[in-house]
Order: sequence, then C-alpha cells, then structure tokens
Amino acid sequence: MSKTIIRVEDVMKQDFDMVDGRETVASALEKMKQPRAHALIVEKRDENDEYGIVLLSDIAKKVIAKDRAPERVNIYEIMSKPVLTVQPTMDIRYCARLFQRFGLQRAPVMHAGKILGIVSYNDMVLKGFELRERE
Repeated sequence: MSKTIIRVEDVMKQDFDMVDGRETVASALEKMKQPRAHALIVEKRDENDEYGIVLLSDIAKKVIAKDRAPERVNIYEIMSKPVLTVQPTMDIRYCARLFQRFGLQRAPVMHAGKILGIVSYNDMVLKGFELRERE
C-alpha cells in the first residue's frame, strides 16, 4: 500500500498580502486585503534583494507591547529577512519538520523566484487532514 503524499501546494493559501518595507505598520495593516491573514510578505527592493515577512505576532511584540506608535514604525524595522521559503512540491511531513527545526509558524511558498502562497501549521494540519480523509 503506497502512502498518499500531500504537498505544500495542496494546502497553501494562495491569497496573501505584499507590502513595501518602507510603509508604516499602520499603513500596511490598513491595506491588508485578506481579513484572516496572519502575515505580510515584504517585497524585494530590487532583483538582488530577498523577500521578508512580518507576522501579526511581530507587530504585537515589537510595536504594541513596546508601546510604539504604528504610524511611526516602518515595516523594515520589525520584519524578518531573509525569509525561509518552501517549495510547492515539498511533502507536508517534511515541511512540518522544517517548521519545527527552525521554530517557524508559517512560510512563503516559492517557485522560480516567485511567491505563490503561504503555508502554516494550521494549513498542513486542517487541510492535510481533510485531503487525507477524502481518500
């Protein structure tokens, strides 16, 4: 009996918000299109740059908890960069192990230099379980 492989591309969210690192936290949050988004992908400045990421927990820890004004804090001040990415064809078992090893909660899914989506533990568990149940 062969095991069904569930890949990152099967469970990732394809809707995500990208922001410029020079934007303020307040401006970036106002522009968020995805109401249930937990992360913002920070755009590259040029072709030699790397993508970054800001989690809502980063905003809570680095802005709210430190009583900083979101209108006066730029995204680049609180982002993580470079961001660890995963391939869309990666088995979610290996993705979960990678997350555990590096203490990640979510990561951009990248192929050929383009971000295709974001995957999280929630996506792997909930959507992965749903896909497994269909078989």
